Amino acid sequence: MTHSSADDRSTVTGRRRIAFAVHTDTDRLSGLPALLRSLALTNPGVCEDFVVLHPGLPDSSFDTLRRLHPRVVTRRADNRGDVFRLEGYDTVVALSAAMVVLGDIGELLRLRHGVGAVPQLLCDGEGRERRAVLPDGLLVVQRADVDGVVPAGQDVVPEGLLTPVDARFDFLTRRLYDDTPVPAQVAILHFTGPFDEPGYGPAAEARRRFEMGDEEFRAAYCALPGDKHPDLLAHLAVPLLRARPSLDLARTVADVYRRQGRYDEAVDVLAPVVGDRLDAPRCQETLGVCLMALSRYDEAEARLLLAAASPDVAPRAFAQLARLAWLCGREADAHAYAREGLEADPTDSGCHAWYVRTRPERPEERSEPVAAEDQLAHVALFAEGQENAGDKVLPEAVRMCFDTDTGPRRWYEQPVHRLVDEAALEQLNARRGVVVGGGGLFLPDTSPNGNSHWQWNVPDGVLGRLTAPLAVFAVGYNVFDGQLYRRGRFAESLRVLVERSAFFGLRNHGSIERVRELLPAGLRDRVRYQPCPTTVARYLVPGWLDPVQRDDTVLVNCAYDRAGLRFGHDYGHFLAQMATALKGLRDRADVRYAAHMPADEKFVHDLRREHGIALPVEQLYDLSNDGIRELYRRSRLVIGMRGHAGMIPFGLGTPILSLVSHPKLAYFLSDIGRGEWGLSVHDRELGPRLMERAAALLDDHAAAVADVHGAQKVLWETTRSNLDELRETFGRA
Repeated sequence: MTHSSADDRSTVTGRRRIAFAVHTDTDRLSGLPALLRSLALTNPGVCEDFVVLHPGLPDSSFDTLRRLHPRVVTRRADNRGDVFRLEGYDTVVALSAAMVVLGDIGELLRLRHGVGAVPQLLCDGEGRERRAVLPDGLLVVQRADVDGVVPAGQDVVPEGLLTPVDARFDFLTRRLYDDTPVPAQVAILHFTGPFDEPGYGPAAEARRRFEMGDEEFRAAYCALPGDKHPDLLAHLAVPLLRARPSLDLARTVADVYRRQGRYDEAVDVLAPVVGDRLDAPRCQETLGVCLMALSRYDEAEARLLLAAASPDVAPRAFAQLARLAWLCGREADAHAYAREGLEADPTDSGCHAWYVRTRPERPEERSEPVAAEDQLAHVALFAEGQENAGDKVLPEAVRMCFDTDTGPRRWYEQPVHRLVDEAALEQLNARRGVVVGGGGLFLPDTSPNGNSHWQWNVPDGVLGRLTAPLAVFAVGYNVFDGQLYRRGRFAESLRVLVERSAFFGLRNHGSIERVRELLPAGLRDRVRYQPCPTTVARYLVPGWLDPVQRDDTVLVNCAYDRAGLRFGHDYGHFLAQMATALKGLRDRADVRYAAHMPADEKFVHDLRREHGIALPVEQLYDLSNDGIRELYRRSRLVIGMRGHAGMIPFGLGTPILSLVSHPKLAYFLSDIGRGEWGLSVHDRELGPRLMERAAALLDDHAAAVADVHGAQKVLWETTRSNLDELRETFGRA
């Protein structure tokens, strides 16, 4: 499998790069397999790089370790002091080959300052006691604090940087003489003598639990309850499946492949063992979902129907069947499948959503369109119900660029996820032009398809026969920092798209750079800049008037989709820092929470539970587009994590600060030359810095608004120039 390595740009969002590190030589190398096994079995959700520092051992020396872990990195090093200078990482957890992990070490991964270590109680030759960090003891090094402070060759924790860590994270076995049991709270056991030294039986037994063969280790990991890291699970489960084939294990492997976007491999694993079995409905469901992601719709439907025969799985299977039928343009079948799902479980939300979405349109709801040749076709994500508020505002903003009438009379709507088959192609070709966008449509995993590997479900052959003028308008490259994906099919689809487009405009220069990397040299200059139209709403909304007076309100927004990619191990830190900032802001303004979708409200619940702060919630997902704009228009400041929680208020003239957990926010701020309006969710001093910058914008609010207007004017000039060109391309209706 080939991943894109061009997308791990942690410097864009400040996402912390964490590694475990061990210094070893030939004598100590034999202790590392037990350490690695213990780390995986006690912390199954953790899978960071495991860096082995060594004096020049043969590469084959590490083959055993590579079988145990997918991220073993080897580097030459003269001594253990190199953990203070380990390039490419922000936090380094230095362990020893004389250790085994017995418990949760999440607390270590959340440390953010100095050098974490356990000051051990030592006695000198005269019996005097003192505390010191052992040369091979635990270290949690924050590179930002030690860079330039620890001289080359030195491995001593600098004075003033020590962050004391509880002894349970570096518990010395010498404390367990006379066969004393290992205390239950010990997280890392550190052997100060031979592993089988007499008098330390319970400690030796604790380590012996992790001395096992590869197959036994793989089976033990796969049998663990709860969540496991997908990369580690895939690394261990696949060879186990080859050695011990079973239906349950095949489903486990297929499910982790599905989460990684490796749908073809999931199908290859699951299909041979599932067959037409009715006693494996969950496997049939997983197989059906993966086939659908490959655009093998007929096969997917057959598998999902087999899954739907089970009462336990039926509601989920029927919801997927409704989605499949809708993707293929079969509205009546989608409605019927959703109804069957509701008959199986009247409370199923997925089936209810599809039942409402595919309900036949009543005659009085229909409007008479103009002739097809006078319409523009719009390919976009059209949010409905309680879906993302930004995705509701965006399509209308795109249409405002081309026509004051944004409704179905002047626009033919083609949902971006729906398959462009021959019938759909005929409809598109009948229009005077096709507009694709805006939004982060260059994304592999929201609604995966095997035709393009981005959000528009269009086969290359069909796209090549599109005769109507095509404009890709304000689309974004929406891959997260560290998000890996298969880009071969996407790159080929992208090439066909650029060749076919009369206009190809991306919404920020970061996206332009990423997309140009994937194109042949001869096509790169065709990729142009077109800001998101939400950022110039003041120039687009008919009858727009800037507010004479604003409410004394600060709106806050957070996002939780792909939370692991957004926060890593720093969510608790982020929450605490936000609590600090919001306590200060509440003394200056009415702080309220702007939820773009129901899942966003997790922030409010977590903030109240962990820090006792309650925020009133504005449920934007239940508002009309005018209501969303009015709320943002009248606020004094918006602090947002979602892209459109920044771009929409900015477009309405409202000052913003961005909580950067995705590159697209940094890209936008870079485009307008206002990088200081962004703060990384990983920033160690996020709370005080956010409070300081918010206070500055509130204190001189008139200047802040004028600054927004000035930055916005540049975006409008670019947009207006592009629209003049597109009017020539599409002709006038």
